Amino acid sequence: MKVSSSHIRWLLVLLPCAMALCSLMSCKSVTLSKAELYDHTGRYALAADSYYTLYRRTSRKKPERRAYLAFKAAENYRRLGNTPRALNCYNLALSGDYPDSILHLRIAQELQQLARWREAGKAYEQFLEYYPHDYFGRIGLASVRQADSLLAHPTGHTVETDRLLISPYAEFAPCYAPDGTTLYFTSSRVPLRDMLQESEVTGLGTNNLFMIKQDASGKWSRPDSVPGSINTAEDEGTPSITSDGNTLYYSYAEQSSTYDRTVQIYKASKSSQGGWGKGERVPIWEDSLRMAAHPAIDASGRYLYFVSEGAGLGGKDLYRIALSEHGWGKPENLGNEINTPGDELFPTMVGDSTLYFSSNGRVGLGGLDLYKAQMDSLGGWQVTHLGAPMNSPADDYAITFAPKPQSGLAEEGYLSSTRGDQRGRPHLYRFSLPATIIRIDGFVMDREGYGIPQATVRIADEQGLLATPIVSTRDDGSFVLEIAGSNRYVLHASHPDYLNQYMPLVTDSATESTDYLVDFYLASRLHSEQIHDIYYDFDRASLRPEGKKSLDYLITLLEQNPDVRLELSSHTDRKGSQAYNQKLSQRRAQSVVDYLIAKGIAADRLEARGYGKERPYVVTKGMAARFDWLPEGQELTAEWVDTLTEEQQIVCDQLNRRTEFTVIQ
Repeated sequence: MKVSSSHIRWLLVLLPCAMALCSLMSCKSVTLSKAELYDHTGRYALAADSYYTLYRRTSRKKPERRAYLAFKAAENYRRLGNTPRALNCYNLALSGDYPDSILHLRIAQELQQLARWREAGKAYEQFLEYYPHDYFGRIGLASVRQADSLLAHPTGHTVETDRLLISPYAEFAPCYAPDGTTLYFTSSRVPLRDMLQESEVTGLGTNNLFMIKQDASGKWSRPDSVPGSINTAEDEGTPSITSDGNTLYYSYAEQSSTYDRTVQIYKASKSSQGGWGKGERVPIWEDSLRMAAHPAIDASGRYLYFVSEGAGLGGKDLYRIALSEHGWGKPENLGNEINTPGDELFPTMVGDSTLYFSSNGRVGLGGLDLYKAQMDSLGGWQVTHLGAPMNSPADDYAITFAPKPQSGLAEEGYLSSTRGDQRGRPHLYRFSLPATIIRIDGFVMDREGYGIPQATVRIADEQGLLATPIVSTRDDGSFVLEIAGSNRYVLHASHPDYLNQYMPLVTDSATESTDYLVDFYLASRLHSEQIHDIYYDFDRASLRPEGKKSLDYLITLLEQNPDVRLELSSHTDRKGSQAYNQKLSQRRAQSVVDYLIAKGIAADRLEARGYGKERPYVVTKGMAARFDWLPEGQELTAEWVDTLTEEQQIVCDQLNRRTEFTVIQ
């Protein structure tokens, strides 16, 4: 059995939910043929009240007819988003033994939207007894089973009404202007008496575009109709504005007594007076009767995303169409990574690769939920649920983000939701996410662990953009950085006398302010540095496996300092002849170079030198601290080592047997 919800919530006239006004029926005679005509032509407000009136007038001695009328009334109340009335009528149909098993699915979906999880789960299970493989039944049951977990682990967002935008009308589909000082949205807030006509679909006035503006002091104006010629007596809504602020795309639909109409995407240009000119249709489809709605232009202006009829999976799908200097290309369905057998609606683009949209065809909390899709380098999409409280059991959709969040906020904006409105009317909710403060403490040290004063530490995001001011280390080599917001970062430490070092820092899972410890160990540009744990078998030059692991550090160092050439030198202890030791050490140094070349390091950046026992080890500050009998700066010559105890000689021989690297360019 295929279950589709392709006509729910007045998609074709922009508004996904609204309650029928009782006044629509007060002066009209009601017949079944009229009710069915309203139903078939999509006039849900008239259809819902007509069916319900007929139900109440029908004798209880006709239970089958009453059950049919109750079910048809429920279907239209559901399409209007009036969940309480829909559920009541579905239950009336159930009590009358309405025979269609889809009734259990409908009851489950309405119970889910009322957050009655246990009852919804039982209803889904009953439905799946009839249709165990039904897509909507399966995702519905999965959704109610995970609902408690989603609600118990909310994101850090705050979602609340905005007193400035509260009204008894429908408000939805917000959109910021690029500079963030104007918020556009769709509303039926003009009183019915001031409208030329009212919608037989919703019982409300037609939708128009409204706006609020922020002045220099940060205060927002009261809502007002968008100036210019863009608004008409017809339906306009779901705005999207180009990054230069000069072109506005929107959905447009004419009212019609025959309901033979289709939603289309229009665009308008900003006039020199600051208003918007008359809209003109965007030629999305060659067939002008094929619907296109909910436009969303990306930051580059290259692609326009939109909603249209599905391409095989059912419901409404998301598409995009390219815009070039030659005009519009051909529409491209976004595919099953985005689209489902349900409805995908209300796209919003952030930048060129982040898509937000709403869907009722995925596991979520109920109704339409908000999702984020990130495009990868190959053009594929990774979709994630926005979680609670951004989502609720009601319908949540049409999100917009402030271009420049207020200080202390990682993000803020508005979304549309029917939460808290039993009539099913959407309202605008303001959301905000406090900036996560990431504190990074650490040291920049040499490879022996001594602090390097006046080293520079930078932090950048994955695109290489600096995320915070540059800091310098203190006298002991310590530093502190604070950044707002979780992300993936790269830390960079540098000093003129040392090679650069980069360290990745992943903080994107942090939801609360967090401290991180990051230490750098920089290699010197001025003197030789030892490569520790390089081992060879006796009288052999080939590297042992444990030695190869140590060289991975050197590979990273060379990759992070692409302008550097190194000398790789090998040294032996005082035993044996110099001629023998020189040849052995040369082969050992060459084995290190060969390994690095095999790992992708250019041969002209490397030079192998074997010194045999010609250059004894010179005691460093760190080694002197480790062995109190070793004076700092002492050269471990054969003559000096011979004066030591046997145990001390063993240590000195080990120090002399070493592999080092030295910056030569």
